[in-house]
Amino acid sequence: MRERPAIASVLDGLVDMHVHSGPSPFPRRLDHVEAAQDGARIGMRAMVAKSHHHNTQMDILAMKGRLAGVAASAYGGIALNSTVGGLNVHAVRMCLRMGGKVVWFPTISSGRHIDCHPEDGAFPTTTVPLTLERIDIVDENGELKPEAAEILDEIKEQEAVVNGGHMYPEYIRTLFRAAKDRGMTRMVVSHPDYVIGADPDLCRELIALGAFIEHEVGMYDPEGTQKRDPKRLLTWIEALGPEHTVLASDFGQAVNPKPVDAWLRVAGALLDLGLPEKDLRRMACDNPAYLLNLDT
Repeated sequence: MRERPAIASVLDGLVDMHVHSGPSPFPRRLDHVEAAQDGARIGMRAMVAKSHHHNTQMDILAMKGRLAGVAASAYGGIALNSTVGGLNVHAVRMCLRMGGKVVWFPTISSGRHIDCHPEDGAFPTTTVPLTLERIDIVDENGELKPEAAEILDEIKEQEAVVNGGHMYPEYIRTLFRAAKDRGMTRMVVSHPDYVIGADPDLCRELIALGAFIEHEVGMYDPEGTQKRDPKRLLTWIEALGPEHTVLASDFGQAVNPKPVDAWLRVAGALLDLGLPEKDLRRMACDNPAYLLNLDT
């Protein structure tokens, strides 16, 4: 394994689009400010705080004073699950117009997630009892619902990111086709081989629509809960290309290490497996910076 200072220099300028810091009904290891502060160890440029339950942009604004002295920029977003009213364009509009950067279509409220985790919203675990309702983006004919189309229009207007959430691959395809028809280019598929079940061929279809495929380094951290072999991640990168890939942590949970530690371990493992430094930087720094529109 390479020395951590050397790995940190390769990761300098990192943009983590998938941080599960708190507050949240799920137990969290650190809050948004602490996550941004800890990013200084690897020169993190920006992060996006994700919650399955609420609009995190309001958290970021409420923490503005504490974030003032933090080098990394912190942004929020909204996941369209039942706790925000599902396909609620009003909630999306407020989030994005207050500075939010990402809209995740249904995650824990998606039919695919419920198929995989039928715990009524308690996956992985909640600190308060909550209710969960399934949210679908298509009607009985398989057509995109008008409210989903209206949300896409708002995302386009605000130049934000549309993320396929945890939906069935065919729903993500329908959503991204509609996004492409609108001229949208900031589309992301998170962890295609976890919950979603999108193989490389299907991912290539989504890439052809303009999507980036996001892989979570946390899933490959030997000290995390999943402990996947980094060779599997390298195989995905080689199959789809670093130009179409984004890396993110997906960490912040109380049961997992800090996101930065996962970045250091997994980035080191990828470099040791032969991944060029320029490809690592493209996936960890350049591609997410483009998606978040940081350079305009």
